[in-house]
Amino acid sequence: MDIRVLRYFMAVTREESISGAAESLHMTQPTLSRQLMDLEEEIGKKLLIRGNRKITLTEEGMLCASGLRRFLTWWIRQRLN
Repeated sequence: MDIRVLRYFMAVTREESISGAAESLHMTQPTLSRQLMDLEEEIGKKLLIRGNRKITLTEEGMLCASGLRRFLTWWIRQRLN
């Protein structure tokens, strides 16, 4: 698992849109979508419900996003001390 893909996932959760996240990450939507599908395949869980204009997190996606936020908060605090 690549930390870069986790960053992509967090951008999608923030933007609530794969297109919006792709724009903020300066990448194409198909590339981002493929990376997210690969992440879901790698962990064996569906993280996103893809709608026409908006994505919704599955229960597993919410747990993943919450855990990543906690980890990143801890990691940043470690770097600042």
